[in-house]
Amino acid sequence: MISVKLNINSEEYEVLINEDEMLSYTLRERLFLKGTKVGCDQGSCGACTVLIDDEPVLSCITPTLKASGKFVTTIEGIHKDDDIYLQELFVKHGAIQCGFCTPGMIMTVKSLINKNSQCSVDEIKEAISGNLCRCTGYKKIIDAIAEYSNTFREKHKSILSNDSDFNIIGKSTPYIEAHKKVTGTADYADDYIFKNTLHCKFLRSPYPHAIIKSIDISEALKLKGVKYIATGKELPEKFGVLPISQDETCMAIDKVRYVGEIVAAVAAISDEICNKALKLIKVEYEPLETFLNIDDSLKSTNCFIHSHSEKYRCNIHKTAEIRIGDNEKSYQKCDVIKSMEVTFEGINHGFTEPHVCTAWVNENGINIITATQVPHYLHRSISKVLHVPLHKVRVIKPYVGGGFGGKSDPFPHEIIACYLAMKTGQPVRVKLTREEVFLTNHGRHPSKIRITIGANKSGYIKYIDGNMLIDGGAYGSFGVVTTYYNGSLLQGPYQTDYYGYKSIRVYTNKPQCGAMRGHGGVNPRFVVECVVDEIAHELKIDPIDFRLKNLLPPNTTTIGQFRITSNGLKEALLNIMNQSGWKQKYGHLPYGHGIGVACSWYISGSLLPIIWNEYPQSVVHLKLDFDGRILLTSGASDIGQGTDTILPMIVAEILGIDKDYIQCVMADTLLTPVDLGSYSSRVTFMAGNAAKAAAEKLKNEILKTIAVKKELNENELVITNSSILHKETRKEICNWQQAVDIVLSNRGAISVSGWYISPKLGGTYKGAGAGLSPSYSFGAVIAEVKVNPDTGEYKVLNLWGAHDCGKAINPLAVEGQLEGSWHMGLGQALSEQMKYHNGHLLTNNFLEYKIPTSLDTPEIFTNIIESKDPEGPFGAKECGEGALHPSIPAVANAIYNAVGIRVTSLPITFEKVLQSLQQKQIKVSL
Repeated sequence: MISVKLNINSEEYEVLINEDEMLSYTLRERLFLKGTKVGCDQGSCGACTVLIDDEPVLSCITPTLKASGKFVTTIEGIHKDDDIYLQELFVKHGAIQCGFCTPGMIMTVKSLINKNSQCSVDEIKEAISGNLCRCTGYKKIIDAIAEYSNTFREKHKSILSNDSDFNIIGKSTPYIEAHKKVTGTADYADDYIFKNTLHCKFLRSPYPHAIIKSIDISEALKLKGVKYIATGKELPEKFGVLPISQDETCMAIDKVRYVGEIVAAVAAISDEICNKALKLIKVEYEPLETFLNIDDSLKSTNCFIHSHSEKYRCNIHKTAEIRIGDNEKSYQKCDVIKSMEVTFEGINHGFTEPHVCTAWVNENGINIITATQVPHYLHRSISKVLHVPLHKVRVIKPYVGGGFGGKSDPFPHEIIACYLAMKTGQPVRVKLTREEVFLTNHGRHPSKIRITIGANKSGYIKYIDGNMLIDGGAYGSFGVVTTYYNGSLLQGPYQTDYYGYKSIRVYTNKPQCGAMRGHGGVNPRFVVECVVDEIAHELKIDPIDFRLKNLLPPNTTTIGQFRITSNGLKEALLNIMNQSGWKQKYGHLPYGHGIGVACSWYISGSLLPIIWNEYPQSVVHLKLDFDGRILLTSGASDIGQGTDTILPMIVAEILGIDKDYIQCVMADTLLTPVDLGSYSSRVTFMAGNAAKAAAEKLKNEILKTIAVKKELNENELVITNSSILHKETRKEICNWQQAVDIVLSNRGAISVSGWYISPKLGGTYKGAGAGLSPSYSFGAVIAEVKVNPDTGEYKVLNLWGAHDCGKAINPLAVEGQLEGSWHMGLGQALSEQMKYHNGHLLTNNFLEYKIPTSLDTPEIFTNIIESKDPEGPFGAKECGEGALHPSIPAVANAIYNAVGIRVTSLPITFEKVLQSLQQKQIKVSL
């Protein structure tokens, strides 16, 4: 090691470093400046950006020695008034969701405005193009920077059917933790420090499918600093997020099933020693036949990835088939029938925070801090696999740097960390590399989907049928649900006389696929919306008019007995049709310039819990104490969608007090009640209903007690602006603190609970529960593109989106969720794909896996449609996932409108567009 002098944030430091040490490591691990985040260690995401002599650098690939003798500025060093104003603008505009990328983004922007304080929008997009943000879609980030530089930026957003009946609900409110995220003081899983922590690294399989003949760890155990090495046979218990499909062990036992599967885990005093030990472990493999795609896995074989597939005589995991209505009669009613088959590459969540956890053991049992969306399910899995009582497990969710479904499973690395902590008696820390994050995957399934839709000449849909083949990878994850969701969500948002599907999920020798934003509905929706467009063209009906004719009305049921309460899709379509100038553009644009539309719907949480029991799906506790504060505890997981702000807003609205009185403890299984986690767009809907119920109980208790004390009828009292008033005279009876003193006298603090249990709904046929939800959101997108017919290159110019979220409890958060969803959809449409070669993942970093940057971001016009759903809290329903679905087919339909070609595989790359154009030209010539 060598000594180096550094000037960091105008403070002098002398530290011992390794000669090849990167600046990010020095800042975080030696100087404990944890505000700088590390998302990739490859210089590809920008999260680690700091300034050296006012120039932005990627600290994860910048040697510390290069900073010697220079001035280094990190997020902790921003303290000038103008810099703080920039951060305040990020907070004001909602330019922060998960917040993991924010410190690096702020540092890049600081350098930009230091050089050019009057920068244009194009200059802003160019400057931040090296900083990936997976949450926001960049729109609000650009807005914040533009305001700072006094650049005019038109506000492209509206709320349809908004009202002002509330004091807090419906008001755009920055996240309560936004200041911490923008200053780098929010603690993520990698920011926690424990004494005597061991590091854990994994030996992973080099083969996609092979028998493990032997594992020799003897030489590795002799290495000084190695504390324990675990192998698969020590943890034989199978687990998985779905009890009906638990087929995974923490490490491979008898055989490996994909390249990168964990074979052994080393706990040692440093990463360096872990890596040395891994090289000393000797594993003998016997390769087996490999199954790397859907066609391989559907072939008859005697070699099974999992033995329970033997009944199929091939490597099928799950099949689902549902037919509702008269198939033949409905088909005969159709004057136009169109089919389309589309192939989809798998895609990855691409969250910027890698998987990180630290586990330790104390007198209360096993504890783990981990980047998870599902503390409750992880709690159960740790208990099951390690044979530890549930009451001896504690799971703590810190701030999470994005999830999108990719952190909604219990993972092997989390359970292994707990096991090694038990074995060693020391804390054990796991941080996956970016390549390991991609190998952990659980992303959207590669698929082959064929959809057939028929309509009569009057323009009414009569027939919808689907055939889905999906590649699940090596294990189950959410795959059983995915298999059903691929078909069950075909029965809306359009009416039909017949609906049916067959869906097959196969095992392959690749990392497993699971749930990703818009789970199960995204790929089938793409095909449906393209086919719907084809039928509209055939019938010579405007594609929007055709959709409007076929929409499900409010207060109805689908053909498969899904209850529809509110439905604002008609208003959504009409709003963006007018906003985009659809009637003036559709059919009137020059060749190469096109416009397209698509619709969708999605669930507001699954009606049925993953684990079958009679517990509520969400519980919220409120405790009122002498100081006037209300402690809100909930197991709900905020992963950037704003739950930690929305629940206090709900409670404050009911109680008529300032939300600052409400303080939260969230997602700590020792301290908070059960919530099933952040997936299926359930949190605002279900935890929100639970919070509302708890607040109403507390309000009733307060008013009842004060009424007795003041010799009034409780119906005469109302709480507003943190005071208790006489309802008619508006005379103040007492202020909030006085009310608290009255309520708590002679008994002390009081606690109440609220909970949400879904109503019993749905049909009785097998599979009727898949996709069943208490409420459904609806949305529509119009995309405008320009295509260069000579090169196939195209650009999305504008995107108009409208989403029926019931009621926007926090419009700022809703806008951010919608814009982020649409932008993520653009990624799947344009560029994102998981590519393999002989089972080896090629796109295993942010350089090869092409997430859209700020330069790929079109103008986005955001519209919130409020239909006020009777089941949701204050009328709220889903907005975090369903918006993604229509953005992808809207782009495809716009390309068709521009140049008349259909690309039937995703992503729609420039090369595929050019190839399709060339094939079209050949056909014309013939």
